[in-house]
Amino acid sequence: MSLAGKVALVTGASRGIGAAVARALAGRGAAVAVNYFGSEAAALAVVTEIQAAGGRAMAVKADARDRGQVEAMAAAVKAELGPIGLLVLNASISFPMQGFLDYPWEAFEAKLLGELGAAFHGCRAVVPQMLEQKKGAIVAITSGLARNPGWGFCAHSSAKAGLEGFVRALAFELGPMGIRVNAVAPGLTLTDATANLPDRNKQAAAEHTPLRRNGQAEDIAEAVVGILQAGFVNGATLPVNGGGYTF
Repeated sequence: MSLAGKVALVTGASRGIGAAVARALAGRGAAVAVNYFGSEAAALAVVTEIQAAGGRAMAVKADARDRGQVEAMAAAVKAELGPIGLLVLNASISFPMQGFLDYPWEAFEAKLLGELGAAFHGCRAVVPQMLEQKKGAIVAITSGLARNPGWGFCAHSSAKAGLEGFVRALAFELGPMGIRVNAVAPGLTLTDATANLPDRNKQAAAEHTPLRRNGQAEDIAEAVVGILQAGFVNGATLPVNGGGYTF
């Protein structure tokens, strides 16, 4: 299905899953805003790649946790590319991997508020543009760890579980207005975010996955594009993990 004429904003899109989603959306014909916070060169590289393939794209800097910056970003995208009809909430907040008994509250709080704040501000800034069009689609990138936690991920699991609850609440409220809200929950995916994970952990995850491999950023991007186009899917969380576990 073509996305020609659609404008998409992808947060945290300078690398990894976000960059793969931006490229995939552009490949289907959408004009794409590539959000970044600190990685300007990487974001511009994604934009250049999209433009070289004949697509429309722009890089836009904003801290997804900052309401004012997000509102300014949404306005800038509308002015240059047109009203946003597709929103992918991919910006993720870093966190320390520690057991709960040693976990500092400040780090836990920063992860929860940052993750949920980024989703809240993104939706508040973009949904009015969708309402003008009487339609829209939002996908949040959560994690399989929201429902199947591992050691050291108490903050990450809690934040992503909260994000899934936020998705369901918005799907209920915004559905009657023509706006669908869903989530995609990746399993272990090989990106720079998992580059420091020991190889034995990656291999163990692959061995416990029916497809016998780890995920790639492009695997997640395909799922995001698909659920953005699935017109009767709303309030769902789609696990993209090769069948490694069920929800």
